[in-house]
Amino acid sequence: MISGRAALTRTVAGCAIGSAVSIFAVTRTWAVQLQTRAAPLGPAHLARPGTYFVPWVSALALVGLAGTGALLATRGRWRAVVGLVVLVAGLGVAAGGVYGLVAIDGVRVIWPLLCAPAGLLLAAGGGVAVARGGGWPAMGARYERRPAQPALTQPGPTQPEERPAGVERSGPSPSEIAMWDALDRGEDPSQ
Repeated sequence: MISGRAALTRTVAGCAIGSAVSIFAVTRTWAVQLQTRAAPLGPAHLARPGTYFVPWVSALALVGLAGTGALLATRGRWRAVVGLVVLVAGLGVAAGGVYGLVAIDGVRVIWPLLCAPAGLLLAAGGGVAVARGGGWPAMGARYERRPAQPALTQPGPTQPEERPAGVERSGPSPSEIAMWDALDRGEDPSQ
């Protein structure tokens, strides 16, 4: 059995590859169509990308790519929800590839044919995330919000500056702050 981190890595890599290949394939020329024009102009050859025939494929591939990133950022039930979205997006990409193969006249077979397995790879990654993603590790604690630190009081003119032992002061000194405050009031701090 593969460890949780390795399974997450493989799933994310598979989803990213499926999304990237889908986006690449759907933006290639799927068919060249002839458009008749008025005389004396001859027919125009129009190169049509896959986005012309199946515009939802590129949108679903982008949803799958965004979901791939979200798989890293979520955990538990939310990761399963994101996996379901990626699964549906992958099935839509695969369906668009199959549609391109059977419904478009004069289609260049390679590009819709490439969309079908790329969509299935994306869907498989989403399915694995739905089934097993709840047990995968979450992002490290460094990405979690820390509890608020108690505010340090600002030292006043009669109050000495308080710092924990061994902590050096950073930022401007009180005399530098007083100088800038005087400049802000329009006074000459050198007098």
